[in-house]
Amino acid sequence: MSITTKTLGLITSGEKVDMYFLQEQEVMLALSSLGAAIVSIIIPSKKKGLCDICLGYSTLDAYTRNTEFLGVTVGRFANRIGNCAFNLNGKTYALYNNDNGNSLHGGRIGFDKRIWKAHPHIENNGSFITFELDSLENDQGYPGNARVSVTYGLNKSNEVIAEYKALLDAPSPVNLTNHTYFNLAGEGCGDILSHEAKIYASLYVEIDDNLIPTGRLMSVDNTPFDFRKRKSFGQDIATTGKGYDHCYVIDGKVGALRPCAEVFEKSSGITMRVSTTQPGCQLYTGNSLHKINGKIGSVYNKHSGFCLETQNFPDSPNHREFPSSIFAPERPYHEKTVFAFSW
Repeated sequence: MSITTKTLGLITSGEKVDMYFLQEQEVMLALSSLGAAIVSIIIPSKKKGLCDICLGYSTLDAYTRNTEFLGVTVGRFANRIGNCAFNLNGKTYALYNNDNGNSLHGGRIGFDKRIWKAHPHIENNGSFITFELDSLENDQGYPGNARVSVTYGLNKSNEVIAEYKALLDAPSPVNLTNHTYFNLAGEGCGDILSHEAKIYASLYVEIDDNLIPTGRLMSVDNTPFDFRKRKSFGQDIATTGKGYDHCYVIDGKVGALRPCAEVFEKSSGITMRVSTTQPGCQLYTGNSLHKINGKIGSVYNKHSGFCLETQNFPDSPNHREFPSSIFAPERPYHEKTVFAFSW
């Protein structure tokens, strides 16, 4: 196991951006301090040789723009909050509007656009980078100060670990996730519609035309959202409208690390198994990707990648019936997700 570091350059603020390369046997994980981002996961597939399965960019300048959130850690609140506001303890907090009247992925300058402090460390079971960030009171409209960390690691079992923590000095919504777009055939190798997926969810979060929850949790029975038996992303996608951009209610006990999803790609032979402690997982099939200049000449269009964003439910600060996303000094935030690979 090893960790190597490379400086990518400076952004307009004058801050330095570093890349970290974690190697464990034949698997490599590349991370960036800009956005605490997963840049690459390189898998030695038996059928296609080395595969970089993460969509991304070739230049630092492109990562500073990154309107599609490729690979980044998003927060203070991942996904959407309706009408850019929530009420907490009798006070209404106004958030930044960056999604047609809603607040998306933390606002205009979310965690994805920050430089995180990085702390590399090697343990007996693998190599890890702990990224740290301070989010001050009123950051994008959120109350209280939050000291946030995310640890990404690669272990001897070919697992990529993501562990999220936040300590707060006042009650505040917190909902962190990683926004990697995967293509298990290799980035730039066409669309993901033939990927076969299984999602361990009997319910999904119903949403309106603006992708904001109605408050109802709906059965997946006899709907295009039923992935309890493995099927391709493309099998029923035409009946969803624009594609999948829905939060699934993961079966099992919230807070326990349990199976979330499995995805298999035939041409590479790669399988990715996801487990999480989170209440939900947003399946997004890259519906808005359009002529994105990716890595080494790749161009990403609609459905070039899929995301499995483990998280709390969208707009949960405005829905008391959802699992609480309000954390406080006496209730620190701590969640974990594991991406396990085989080929």
